[in-house]
Amino acid sequence: MADKIATRQSYGEALVELGASHPELVVMDADLSGSTKTGMFAKAYPDRFFNMGIAEQGMYATAAGLALSGKTVCASTFAMFAAGRAYEIIRNSIGYTKANVKICATHAGITVGEDGASHQTFEDIALMRNIPGMTVLNPSDDVSAKKLIAKAVEMEGPCYIRLGRAAVPVFYDDSVELEIGKGIQLRDGKDVTIIATGIMISEAMAAAETLAADGIDARVVDIHTIKPIDEEIIIKAAQETGAIVTAEEHSVIGGLGSAVSEVVVKNAPVKMAFVGQNDTYGESGKPDELKAKYGMNADAIVKAVKGLL
Repeated sequence: MADKIATRQSYGEALVELGASHPELVVMDADLSGSTKTGMFAKAYPDRFFNMGIAEQGMYATAAGLALSGKTVCASTFAMFAAGRAYEIIRNSIGYTKANVKICATHAGITVGEDGASHQTFEDIALMRNIPGMTVLNPSDDVSAKKLIAKAVEMEGPCYIRLGRAAVPVFYDDSVELEIGKGIQLRDGKDVTIIATGIMISEAMAAAETLAADGIDARVVDIHTIKPIDEEIIIKAAQETGAIVTAEEHSVIGGLGSAVSEVVVKNAPVKMAFVGQNDTYGESGKPDELKAKYGMNADAIVKAVKGLL
């Protein structure tokens, strides 16, 4: 693993690069361009950037109008304000009309850290994957963020992209091929499969190393696309390893764990365990300390695997 980079930084850099090859690309922000890193695009393409102020519902309604007029729109704010405050507008103005808007939501999950419970959203994936036709992406690092953002801009239709505040390890190298809707098996194993998403990928790989030292052979799968989910890779894992642990920086209700279990119970029922936020709010603190306290790190995954087996 290389240096640590926040996926919101990756987003800002990706926008500048995509702006050159996509003249139809418009970027919008709700007065948080310094934090979401859309300010980089604003500097490079000021005529295609709109700061809509602290008015998230108005921003996403305007984004829908621009998209239905032929633009590709990336509209950004914190995940709490996008998925939460603007949900009804996203559902009706973007989802229902199939508008070509990419909801690029930063500062998701417990690693928002010191901003505390009011800003640590654990519900966004559940809300967004429930909207008909909405693609839901959750990149794990700098490389996957840039590649998935580019794929999202090139696809037609609404997409929710979950991005983080804190710097996280760069896990992938530039040679990786990422496809929307297709998971990636990062490590083979026969005893259990750890299916992870977002920043929990590096934690899952660390957990697999710890488990290997204890004689447990763990497969690791990256599900970067929560919707449409890769049913094939999940069914194969269930059939071949007989046990699955999911790991996400999100509530265990309605997120990756729920999505995976929906596939498993219909096709290849096996024992499962779920690592994530357990129906609680967070609190202010340092990201790594919060991950440990609320059970979203490698140690929590190891404990879940051993409990399951």
